Amino acid sequence: MSTLQYILLTDNFTWTIYIAYVIYCVVRKGVMILVQIDQLLKEQRRTFYWLAKETGVSHTTLWRLKKDKAQGITFNTLERICQTLKCQPSDVLKVRHAKEDKKRK
Repeated sequence: MSTLQYILLTDNFTWTIYIAYVIYCVVRKGVMILVQIDQLLKEQRRTFYWLAKETGVSHTTLWRLKKDKAQGITFNTLERICQTLKCQPSDVLKVRHAKEDKKRK
């Protein structure tokens, strides 16, 4: 039995969660704001663990930002990241333009 067949045979809640996940995956492919934490850490030769410890931001929150799984970021979190990495918000967040998408294809 396939995953889809299993979901269809189970309750509506599971089906709703599955549909929401599929929609989320499709929408996230068009993500326009990119988080550059990994690049900043590499430039400063620091680790993800170090950033979590220094900022007080949970490792999970930072991981979600890194993997484009986060739905947003609070100003407080952004400020702590910028203070710790001694950078500006524009260094952490980048906007991907449609032209860049066409070049990648």
